[in-house]
Amino acid sequence: MYDVVVVVGGPAGLSAAVQARTRNKSVLVVSGDVRDNPLWKARLVNNYLGMPGLSGQEMLESFQKHAREMGVEEINGRVLNIMPASSSFYLGIGSQVEEARAVILATGVVRAAQLPGEAEYLGRGVSYCATCDGMLYRGKEVAVLGMAADAPEEANYLQELGCKVTYISDRQPEGLRKDIAFRRGFKRQVVGGQSVEAVEVDGERLPCAGVFILRPSLAPVQLLPGLALEGGYIAVDRNMATNLPGVFAAGDCTGTPLQVSKAVGEGLVAGHRAAEYIDQMDKS
Repeated sequence: MYDVVVVVGGPAGLSAAVQARTRNKSVLVVSGDVRDNPLWKARLVNNYLGMPGLSGQEMLESFQKHAREMGVEEINGRVLNIMPASSSFYLGIGSQVEEARAVILATGVVRAAQLPGEAEYLGRGVSYCATCDGMLYRGKEVAVLGMAADAPEEANYLQELGCKVTYISDRQPEGLRKDIAFRRGFKRQVVGGQSVEAVEVDGERLPCAGVFILRPSLAPVQLLPGLALEGGYIAVDRNMATNLPGVFAAGDCTGTPLQVSKAVGEGLVAGHRAAEYIDQMDKS
């Protein structure tokens, strides 16, 4: 069990992780492909105090290096759900589960809304994890809706399992196997009866038994039901605490301005307060 698990390793998450480590807490950061982070794509960042002239990639790599040198552990993956227990939390990360005494959400802004039919068929053909559910569809037609940088890798994995994959995206993917069909599409909908039967892409019906929707991360309320929002962002107090005890949030997911400086500052507070929360638990 970890003292703190941080969900997504951007500026806010890594700042929180470093701060929790300075308080001698064990920390795990769970994050997907770094190329999905908006900062990674910034050609030049000139408004971060004391570090002008860096690209977003250079800045993020510096943050990552600092966290690793502090002893922060990492898992490359997506948190699919968070389950509160009596004094801890269980986090489903792909096909594995990790336990934490406190959780810090640093998911950024999840801009993609749920697709029509997505919620209705979740668990009945809709999945967010190829490694978890791929074997269920061996020999069957599946659709991969690729919205994350590593989605082509997961599509390749499904094809290697024996699934018959169609990859659907609004842009040509890099690294996709040549034997996987690619369909460019913008308007997408999951349809079926008792279970998924097809994906409609720009009005065309593509039959399939399963749909893998691969985003960089899930919306916080999908991860943790009961989490309070305000204006579409996670509601927090000055301690970066949410309405759920032991759950903190920092960065873009808490609201504007969507800037690195704000994210790092909020991450510091969240990491500090999460460590204090654990200390208080130990005393009680």
